[in-house]
Amino acid sequence: MANNRTFTMIKPDAFGAGNSGAILKMIEEAGFKIVAMKATKLSPEMAGKFYEVHSERPFYAALCAYMSSGPILPVILEKDNAVEDFRKLIGATNPADAAEGTIRKIFATSIEANAVHGSDSDENAAIEGNFFFSQFERVL
Repeated sequence: MANNRTFTMIKPDAFGAGNSGAILKMIEEAGFKIVAMKATKLSPEMAGKFYEVHSERPFYAALCAYMSSGPILPVILEKDNAVEDFRKLIGATNPADAAEGTIRKIFATSIEANAVHGSDSDENAAIEGNFFFSQFERVL
């Protein structure tokens, strides 16, 4: 059975461009409930820890630099079938391949600056959400 929570993060490009409100509105209009949210900024070390799974990939250093370049908005969302439904809402990683009306098609400027992160599994949603929020913070 699918989990009813997922994790997203509005990335520095979308946050800096003032798109957070419009993105959150799309998320809520798609039936997601915001369970936890905070504005923060990752240090390069914290970005490295969050994206550690990619540490052997050639884009890792650039990704960590980008993700620590400005404020971000980590968010835990709730909805039935949250992970799969959210992945549909955000669209393909490359905005050129994203479906019309998806968050990345509307707000992303490149494959690197693609506006939002979205967990790809229930397990990763829990890991990623716990990276930014303690159990206490998530209890609303």
